[in-house]
Amino acid sequence: MGKIVVFNLVTIDGFFAGPNGEIDWHNYDDEMGRHSITQLKSLSVLIFGRTTYEMMASYWPTPEGIKGEPVVAEIMNNIPKMVFSKTLKQVEDGTLWKNVKVFHEIKPEDILKIKEQEGGDIAIFGSGTIVQQFTNLGLIDEYRLVVNPIILGKGKPLFKDIDARLNLKLLETKVFKNGNVLLRYGRASN
Repeated sequence: MGKIVVFNLVTIDGFFAGPNGEIDWHNYDDEMGRHSITQLKSLSVLIFGRTTYEMMASYWPTPEGIKGEPVVAEIMNNIPKMVFSKTLKQVEDGTLWKNVKVFHEIKPEDILKIKEQEGGDIAIFGSGTIVQQFTNLGLIDEYRLVVNPIILGKGKPLFKDIDARLNLKLLETKVFKNGNVLLRYGRASN
């Protein structure tokens, strides 16, 4: 059984996106690309909210996405994807973009069943409100945050509406040549 992990790039001041959802500040290079491929290969399912899902679906199956990062595009286009949205209807598989299932609410018992069935980890990318809801439900096993060397001042905070304090333990750090720092945290035993 895998873990449910959050994998997000964040700013020093804790934002996962700018005020309008922009991610043009992502400090992404070849080393980060190699790390992303390693992360993706360990996953069995991706979880998105509607906004992040639509952003991913509009890029990875395109010629630009496939040419820019063919290994990442291949994984992103084919890996099973869970999308949580109150407004998005069912999604049909495309020629390239496949294996999408839409859920209209988060039911912890259903998430735990999926977690037990899958072999690799299940990761939430972007999707701040989904991260917040999963955190509040106690469903996150690990947080993998890549801190980018930038302060935005304004943006969308990753942990805006967390209900209670959550103690974590540091599992790993990794410093990238571009100044990014991976901080990998698990839940601390109380």
